[in-house]
Amino acid sequence: MKKIQQKVLAFRDERGWKKYHNEKDLAISISLEANELLENFQWRTSETAIAESKQNIKEEMADILIYLVQLADKMQVNLEEEVSKKLVKNAEAYPVNRSEEKAE
Repeated sequence: MKKIQQKVLAFRDERGWKKYHNEKDLAISISLEANELLENFQWRTSETAIAESKQNIKEEMADILIYLVQLADKMQVNLEEEVSKKLVKNAEAYPVNRSEEKAE
């Protein structure tokens, strides 16, 4: 994750874009890119969407991560740490021994 973060931030900084990025606009951009990801699946089965649009799906996923990394940088959030904490919280809310009964 660190290498990806460094590459994203270096790309941004080499172009002088950091001054234009604020939390609101980065959050909006994440949402817009997520919607572009969804467009690939609209009115199709997952299988059809992936077969026909896999490259675009991968690019939209990358766009989402790029904006998320920049938002985390702006807010001084350690994404690795926060994901780990959230997984612990989710494990408490959704224990493995109860996952089968909830899925039914």
